[in-house]
Formats: sequence, structure tokens, C-alpha cells
Amino acid sequence: MLQLSGSFLNRPVLGLQTGGQVATTISPIIDPNNLKIEGFYCQDAFDRKKTFILLAQDIRDVIVQGLVVNDHDSLSEQEELVRLREVMAIRFELLGKHVVTTTKQKLGKVADYAVDMDSFYIQKLYISQPMYKNFTGGNLGVDRTQIIEINDKKIVVQDIMPGVPARAGVPA
Repeated sequence: MLQLSGSFLNRPVLGLQTGGQVATTISPIIDPNNLKIEGFYCQDAFDRKKTFILLAQDIRDVIVQGLVVNDHDSLSEQEELVRLREVMAIRFELLGKHVVTTTKQKLGKVADYAVDMDSFYIQKLYISQPMYKNFTGGNLGVDRTQIIEINDKKIVVQDIMPGVPARAGVPA
């Protein structure tokens, strides 16, 4: 099932064993090489000065009240996660990233994205276009299969023909 980024950003992390909040998500840890959410930076509910990592594989469910994990032990220290050091060092931010086509046509900026909650792969990007390009104020949807390149400054996607909606692709 796809969910927008707002359903898991700045949300409570709830422990099944205690039935209460153990942390709050701050921001996602996104691997730019495959657009997978590897985990989330979280603020500890017991010591607000501590930041932990919640790995995506430790999330049991995403409900209206927040993200569900087993207990506080599901949170990890940054130093413990050797495999994620490289991805965490990148500090990749998807929201606000410029999107252009292969012919260098500017489409806008990433305003939101949809995530497959079973695999935690980002499936769709929603691009807000400048007002002069889009009088209706809607967003342009781009499927992950249309992405050609991701770098520090921009995301390059396949050319989109004017007047033709972005196709819904098959998940990669």
C-alpha cells in the first residue's frame, strides 16, 4: 500500500509492549542509489536530547496514531549501524529537490512522495510546478521507473510529453 510522506514524518513511534510512545520520527534516511527508506532519525521520548535510528525493518505497522514497533529496544544508536554509515553520511533530502527532464526542461521541485509501506521503496514523486506553468495548482506525478539520475542538486527524469499525464509504471 502506498502512503504519502506525511504519514510517517514527525509522527509518534509507539511500542507494543508498553502501549505508549517511545520516540518521534524526525526525518527519513533515504538511500539515493535506490530510493529506499532505510530508516528514520528519531527523537527519544524519554530523553529529548538523544537521537536514535529506527530501521525500516523494525516497523511493525503504520497506523493513524503513528509507527508501531515492538519496544524501545527497536531504536538503535547511530554508531551501531555500520552498514548505514555511508547512506547516513550523505544526508540525502528528497523534498525540495529540483526535477528536470533529460532535455533540461525544468519541471519544479519535489513536494511530496509516496512510499510502498511493504518494501519502503519510494514509488512516486509529486512535483510542484511553478505557478506560470500550472494555473490549477496541482502536482505532477512521476513514477520511479521514469527517473534517470539522482544527484546532489537535481533529479533527472524521462521527458514528459505536454498534455499527456505521467504513466503509472511497474514498481522496480
